[in-house]
Amino acid sequence: MRNPMVAGNWKMHKTGEEAREFLSAVKESIKGETVEAVLCAPFTALPPLREALGRSHAPIKLGAQNMHWEEKGAYTGEISPLMLQELEVDYVILGHSERRAYFHETDAEIEKKVISAFAHGLTPILCVGETLAEREKGETEQVISRQLQSLKNFPKEKISSLVIAYEPVWAIGTGKTASAEEAARVIGWIRRQIFTLVSEEVSREVRILYGGSVNAENIDQFMAEEEIDGALVGGASLKPESFVKMVEIAGRRKG
Repeated sequence: MRNPMVAGNWKMHKTGEEAREFLSAVKESIKGETVEAVLCAPFTALPPLREALGRSHAPIKLGAQNMHWEEKGAYTGEISPLMLQELEVDYVILGHSERRAYFHETDAEIEKKVISAFAHGLTPILCVGETLAEREKGETEQVISRQLQSLKNFPKEKISSLVIAYEPVWAIGTGKTASAEEAARVIGWIRRQIFTLVSEEVSREVRILYGGSVNAENIDQFMAEEEIDGALVGGASLKPESFVKMVEIAGRRKG
């Protein structure tokens, strides 16, 4: 059985002190028994979060929002996998639509990042999804198929731990959401693609999240779908009470 996950993507929000305050407000309510709760914080907030959580068996996991594929080098402004490794970061979001759109990241670059993350003991959360224009042209499957082609090159012994987040770009930060049925249909199709590209076993083991204006009011309908293993949550993860509620709802549905 796939372990459900609720991952909060804070994007460019929260200072280190604000992150500590958030953690103080939620950590007694999240035990990590039925749902894996992950906080994907800005780089500067990761050290204080790690310090507050401790170094082992923390009920809340830490995630970064990006990384470079090289361990070191002349890459001004970048963060390396070694730096995340030092902080004992568990997860790293790669290929988020905002990285693809604003920083022009390519599928080839994202593939190198995923392979590097695996090599350094980090679990990638690989984001895939279509824009509104692509959706209206009926290109959803074509676009996601292209984004998934790199699965063939990921290390076979580690790929089962990969997390994929389906995030329809037209639903991110817009207040629009795909229906639960539509999200489940696309995620089911993604799982069949994994079967074709890798293996049936891996297709059963990889967790696939939905991301796209998920909040405490609508997460239940997504978690009710068997194909959906959790949620990658943006703005709604910034409020402690909202994040706790989403973890609790996912636990009731999937636990």
